[in-house]
Amino acid sequence: MPAMSRRARNLIVIAMLALPATGGVYAQSQGPSNPDINVYGSRTEGPEVKGIITARKGDMMQVTTADGTRSMIAINEATKIKATSGLFGGRNKLGTDALINGIPVTVKTVQSEGGLVADQVTFRNNDFKTAAMIRNATDQRFGEHDQRLADHDVKIASNAAATEALRGRVGDIDNYDIKATTNVNFDTGKADLSADAKQNLCAAATTAENTNNALLLVVGYTDSTGSDDINQALSEKRATRVINYLQQQCHWKPYRMLTPTGMATADPLADNSTAEGRAQNRRVAVNVLVSKAVEGL
Repeated sequence: MPAMSRRARNLIVIAMLALPATGGVYAQSQGPSNPDINVYGSRTEGPEVKGIITARKGDMMQVTTADGTRSMIAINEATKIKATSGLFGGRNKLGTDALINGIPVTVKTVQSEGGLVADQVTFRNNDFKTAAMIRNATDQRFGEHDQRLADHDVKIASNAAATEALRGRVGDIDNYDIKATTNVNFDTGKADLSADAKQNLCAAATTAENTNNALLLVVGYTDSTGSDDINQALSEKRATRVINYLQQQCHWKPYRMLTPTGMATADPLADNSTAEGRAQNRRVAVNVLVSKAVEGL
C-alpha cells in the first residue's frame, strides 16, 4: 500500500507538469497581450510614408507623396534621422535641421493621440546635397496662408516684396541660369488644365529632361479679379495642379522639382484693366533652372 501511494503521487506530479502554465514565469515571459501597446506607450504603429518634404515648421514637417497626398508628421528627440551614403552603404546619424524642403524621404511612423510621429526618417546623401543647394531658391511653406494684412496698401507692398525676393532667389545670375520658361493659362477662377496646357507641360518637361542638371520651379498667378485671399489660394491650387500633372503624366521626377509657389496677383505679365491682359495673367510659369554650381557637370 505505501508503494502504491508513492507511485500515485509521482503520477500526479507528472500530470501537473504536463498542464499548460497559466501564471508565474510563463506569464511574465509573454509580455502585454494588447497588440496596441508598444515602446511608444499608447501609440500604435503608423504607415510608412514615402515622398518629398514640402514644408517645415518647428517640430512638424509636411511630406507630399507622388500622387499629391500631404501628410503632417511630428518629429522629436526620439526620431532617428539617417542619411544613406548610396552605393557603398553606411548611414550617418543627423539632427532635425537636416530635414529641409525638397528631400525625398522614407518615414516610418507611429500613431499618437495628436497624429503621426516620425520614428525614423531616411534619405540619400546625394538628395540632401541637392536640396541644400536649392533651398535658398524655394519658399519654405507650411501649407497654411500667412495672416492676412488688413491694410490693403501694406498687402500690395508685401506682394511686391515677395515678388522681388522670388526674383532674387531664382534669377540671381550668380546662382542660376533660367534656360526656358513655359506659361500655361487658365479660365477665370479655374485651376483646370486645358488640352493645350497639358501638351505644353509635357513639352517643357522634355526640354528640361534634355538639359543637364535641370530643375523645375513652378509659380502660380491670377488676374486682379477677386479678393486677395481667394487669389492666393487659387494661385497655389493652380501651381499644385501643374506639379501633379508634370509628375504623374509627364513623368518628371519629384526630387528634381522645387517647392511650388503661389504669387496671386503679383508680377503681372500684362495690364489687368483689359480682358486680354487678365487672360495672360491667369497663368502658371514653369521655369527650367540650372544652378551654376553644377552646370557643366
